[in-house]
Amino acid sequence: MVDSWVNSAERIGADLHVELAGPGGRRAALIRALREAVRGGRLPPGTRLPPYRSLAADLGVARNTVADAYAELVAEGWLTARQGSGTRVADRTGPLRPAERTPVKAPPRARGPRHDLRQGAPDASSFPRAAWLASYRRALQQAPNEAFGPGDPAGRRELREALTEYLARARGVRTDPEHIVICSGFAHALRLLFAPGSGLPRGPLAVEAYGLDFHRGLLAAAGVRTTPLPLDADGARVERLDRERAVLLTPAHQFPTGGPLHASRRTAVIDWARARGGVLLEDDYDGEFRYDRKPVGAVQGLDPERVIYLGSVSKSLSPALRLGWMVLPERYVDGVLAAKGEREAWASVLDQLSLADFIASGSYDRHVRHMRQRYRGRRDRLVEALTAQAPHVEVTGIAAGLHAVLRLPPGTERSALKAAAWQGVALDGLAAFRHPATGMAPEDGLVVGYATPAEHAYGAALDALCRILPPPDARRRPAPE
Repeated sequence: MVDSWVNSAERIGADLHVELAGPGGRRAALIRALREAVRGGRLPPGTRLPPYRSLAADLGVARNTVADAYAELVAEGWLTARQGSGTRVADRTGPLRPAERTPVKAPPRARGPRHDLRQGAPDASSFPRAAWLASYRRALQQAPNEAFGPGDPAGRRELREALTEYLARARGVRTDPEHIVICSGFAHALRLLFAPGSGLPRGPLAVEAYGLDFHRGLLAAAGVRTTPLPLDADGARVERLDRERAVLLTPAHQFPTGGPLHASRRTAVIDWARARGGVLLEDDYDGEFRYDRKPVGAVQGLDPERVIYLGSVSKSLSPALRLGWMVLPERYVDGVLAAKGEREAWASVLDQLSLADFIASGSYDRHVRHMRQRYRGRRDRLVEALTAQAPHVEVTGIAAGLHAVLRLPPGTERSALKAAAWQGVALDGLAAFRHPATGMAPEDGLVVGYATPAEHAYGAALDALCRILPPPDARRRPAPE
């Protein structure tokens, strides 16, 4: 039996693609092909070539043909050969003329703001690398063979079981693994929930008057019209719900203005859902981070059949993990799984198994408690800096979460953002989160993400923030006549 390319006994080393063409026989063609690959930069200096026996088997030529070609290119200085190191592409910066050398460009450096106080991200430098690596290793070692094949679109059972226990203990969520679907984050969850056939009620979706424009755009792209609910000190005015049969809220900590949904309104929105046959989408985006009061449990615990609970690790661990979850009433599970499809848009199985171990081992709880203390310290430093340098600026929404809202005098938000850009301070204005159809009077303010900077950069970021704030006597400039 003649050996094929894939079953040759000589298949050792690395693959190398060369085409043997042109006059002079195969030896000359191989020499030309290798010279061109080196000259053109496809084989950069230091690249190890396959052993001549392996390459000969791949190309279907005699071993001596490859050995002679290697020897000639070594003699010419294109390659180097050393005992124990194999045959490699030589560093030809000397023999090659400048025009022949392929310049190696350094990767472009990421250029960002001098001080990053944007909301929505944790301190990236605080990711628990050692603990996560330990969980990853355990997950990889203990994973059954079937984990590396086609899986369950609902997500790995190990993670759904770990989340069932954790969410019940930490957030008061009542569920079981069969009602949890793993996704790649909150935005992915919205896409699945409002995909055709998901089973959610059709029609307009009520949302809070302030929220992420990105989410509103995502919903609009799915053909969902959003209607804004006004906000006050007790959260969303859920008594304004009218013809809608679905509402999206951030009950634990309204985003971005801050504050929980009052207990009476939690009950009221559940009563509305029961009466209308509606559903509440509960975005628990930073439910773990509470500082001055006990954690507010999830509304889902009041009626698991009327609430879809949505969470992720984007604030508690890192948005880079792309892991989130939906806790669904039974009637929506099949439709959401159908929308998710088979083998597409799934979160990495190894990341799911790692997170399951990270939760079950207690590492997730330890990390959250550690970061809760760190972020509380940062929040306190923000308040102290404002008290000392800008006492006229009111700071709100600080009992929980990873950001604060600085209330500004009317008409000063835009000038403050311009000053921030000039100083290299990245942050958001409150107006960017306002629903365009809301009837609420506009408020001026800055949304400051105090979790985003690395620890060593936080002090300088606070100083720069205080420099861009408007003075106490700032007022709206009169309109030109």
